[in-house]
Amino acid sequence: MKRVVVCADDYNLSPGVSKAIRELIAMGRLNATSVMTIFPGLKEEAKALSDTPSPAPIQIGLHLTLSGGFQPLASPPTATEDGKLPDFKALFSPLALLKVSRKAVALEIEAQMKAFEGAFGRMPDYVDGHQHCHIAPSVRRTFVETVARLAPKAWVRQCAPAQKRALLTADNKTRVIGAFSIALARLAKRAGLAVNSSFSGAYEFAGSERFEDLFPRFIDELTDGGVVMVHPGFIDDVLRSRDILVERREEERSLLASDRFHTAMKDAQATLA
Repeated sequence: MKRVVVCADDYNLSPGVSKAIRELIAMGRLNATSVMTIFPGLKEEAKALSDTPSPAPIQIGLHLTLSGGFQPLASPPTATEDGKLPDFKALFSPLALLKVSRKAVALEIEAQMKAFEGAFGRMPDYVDGHQHCHIAPSVRRTFVETVARLAPKAWVRQCAPAQKRALLTADNKTRVIGAFSIALARLAKRAGLAVNSSFSGAYEFAGSERFEDLFPRFIDELTDGGVVMVHPGFIDDVLRSRDILVERREEERSLLASDRFHTAMKDAQATLA
């Protein structure tokens, strides 16, 4: 049996998202969740998460947020008219290496990590990024240096599949984030940080593929120690005001809560790490 991590992103994005994640943890369908620390209610949601019983050991990570138009805790990585976090495209733009401030990135990462520490009483088990911000060429070196300084025992999520040649046949989204992740993994290892062996879970949210068809494939293509990213949630007004990924969250939650989860895990000869 291969041991895998089923990680729910976006804890604390909205009450409905947090509730769905806690319920799935209690059901033994998740063994990791990434927490957004930039929104109000963090301490209350952190306590609720810490108090959630689980049949599997749970890793709690920081979902670093450097984009999305939200209010930063310290300062945005690029200058914006309203002082909010930029659109994620600004971090991945060819001009981002010139426009993104490494100092501002480091300050914001540190602020979000300190907020996590204040809410949970410790540093995160791992760090990943909202909209994969941590793998952007303009961010990744500062990201690795800051995590290594503040949480050297944490691992960081790289987003490449097990076999590099898979990038040649993957969908465009998987291919792009996978290619950027190769450099991130190299930097992390040089800094003494661990990374996951493989990654899956990226798909076009506006596409027509059903999550119940995608999830078995995601689990099957992971290697031992791999991570599959999921986005379950109950829909509420807060979610609608903060994100464009809405209905798909309920679709993912439904699959993860059903017997189809066990079927996919069994068919892939996988168990929660």
